[in-house]
Amino acid sequence: MEELTAQDIMTKDVVTITKDSTIGDLTKLLISNKISGVPVVDEKGKLLGMVTDGDIITEDISPFFSYYINPFLMSYGFIENIEEYQKDMKGYLETSVEEIMTRKVRSVKMDTPVSEVAKIMVRNKINRVPVVDNDNKLIGIIARDNIIESMVGDADKEQGQ
Repeated sequence: MEELTAQDIMTKDVVTITKDSTIGDLTKLLISNKISGVPVVDEKGKLLGMVTDGDIITEDISPFFSYYINPFLMSYGFIENIEEYQKDMKGYLETSVEEIMTRKVRSVKMDTPVSEVAKIMVRNKINRVPVVDNDNKLIGIIARDNIIESMVGDADKEQGQ
């Protein structure tokens, strides 16, 4: 039996974002599509990087949570920082995706065997791998669930189901 390749299991309709989009835009995109990361592309569809929910939730935003740590104190007049919080959060959400994206992205070509894609994911502790053409234009993406589905599909075929 011939091994499946990236083109056999990739998702072709890829949700993407541009480097000039904001963290606020990214947050809405991830939530509305119920996904945890997206490729960052230029206007021609070339892969520039990846950005995930993990890039949004970093040490840099820990001060935002200190405003919520003790709502009891806030109710007793310790709310003078709420305006500062709102200003800081607004500034953070207006930060461009380019500032937080990962630029060094592991990608594969359409003819890459699925076993190699799985190795890339495991070795690099990543959840998704973009599929690009020879010009680095994004043509698909493979997530861990695509790998799992292909494994189950192969097992079903071998059992004659």
